[in-house]
Amino acid sequence: MNRKGKLLVTGAAGFVGSRFVESCNNLKIPVISVDKSAYFKSRHIHDDIDFGRIVDRETFFKEFTATTLQEEEVTAIVHMGACTDTTEFDVEYLKRINLEYTKSLWNLATKAKIPFIYASSAATYGNGDEGYDDNEASMHKLKPLNPYGQSKQDFDIWALAEEKKGNHPPAWSGFKFFNVYGYGEDHKGKMASVILHAFTQINKTGLVKLFKSHKDGIAHGHQKRDFVYVGDVVHVLHFAVAKPIQRGIYNLGSGKARTFLDLVKATFKAMGKPENIEFIDTPVEIRDKYQYFTEAKMDKLSHESYPKPFTSLEDGVKQYVETLLINRV
Repeated sequence: MNRKGKLLVTGAAGFVGSRFVESCNNLKIPVISVDKSAYFKSRHIHDDIDFGRIVDRETFFKEFTATTLQEEEVTAIVHMGACTDTTEFDVEYLKRINLEYTKSLWNLATKAKIPFIYASSAATYGNGDEGYDDNEASMHKLKPLNPYGQSKQDFDIWALAEEKKGNHPPAWSGFKFFNVYGYGEDHKGKMASVILHAFTQINKTGLVKLFKSHKDGIAHGHQKRDFVYVGDVVHVLHFAVAKPIQRGIYNLGSGKARTFLDLVKATFKAMGKPENIEFIDTPVEIRDKYQYFTEAKMDKLSHESYPKPFTSLEDGVKQYVETLLINRV
C-alpha cells in the first residue's frame, strides 16, 4: 500500500474506529474521518486524536465520488461505521445504516479501484449451531439471533454474491468481530464490554453482578465468549490494508473462549481489589437469545500469514484497567 496516501475511516468517532485513527496518528498515516459530526464533539475521551478532515456520514456521498477519492489520494476505505446495538429492533434503520450504507461504500471502493476493509460480526453465528468456522461456502446457513446480526449477515452474503458477478474492489476483506474490549468504549453504554461495567461496579460498590446460567451443564459465570483486545483488532486491520488481503471474510477473535468469571476475576486483580461476585437472573426478554459460547476459528487469518500473537485475556484486561485508572484519577 502507498503509505503516502490517506485512509478513509468510517465510524471514526466510534470505539474501534477511534482506536484505529489513533494508531494511524502514531504511524503518521493521514486520515479522512467519517461519522455523525456531533460524535466528534461530544466524545471527549477522543480529544487527543487527530481525526484529519471530518465528514458527516449523512453528507458523505454528496461530497465524495470515486474521482474525489483519487484526488484526495485515498488508498483504502476502512469501514467501521455501524449501529452495533444488539438490542436494536428497528429493522429499517439497521438496513439503512448497516446494509445499504455498506453497499454504497463497497461500490465506491470498486469504482475508485481501492481496497475495502469492513467490520462484520460474530453475531452472524447466532447460537453457534453451525459452529464458528469462517468458511464462506456455508455462511448462508447461519441464523443470527437478532436484527443487528442479520444486518451484518445480509451484507456478507451480498458481498460474496457481488464478487461472483465481478463487481468488487481490487482487494476486500470483512472481519467478524467477536467480543472486542478496550479503552474508548464508554459511549457504548449498555453495549460496552463486561470489563468496563465490572470496573464501574467495583469502583462504586466493590461488587460485580453477573448473569446466572439458565442452561443445564453450565455453571453460573461459566458462560464463555471469545474476548479480543482492541489493540489486536487494530493490528489486524492495518495488516489487511497494508498487505493487502486480497479477498474474503475472516473471523477476528482471540481464538480462545474464556468464561465471564475469568474476565471479572482478571478485572478485580488488575484493580487490586478483593473478589466479590453476585449472580443475578438473566432478563427473561433476552434469555432465549443469549449466547453461552463463542470461539473464533482463526485458521483462515493464520493462512494469510498474520504474524502477531493475540493478547491474553489477563494481559488485555490489565492494560485496559491501567488506562482507565490513569484517565479517571
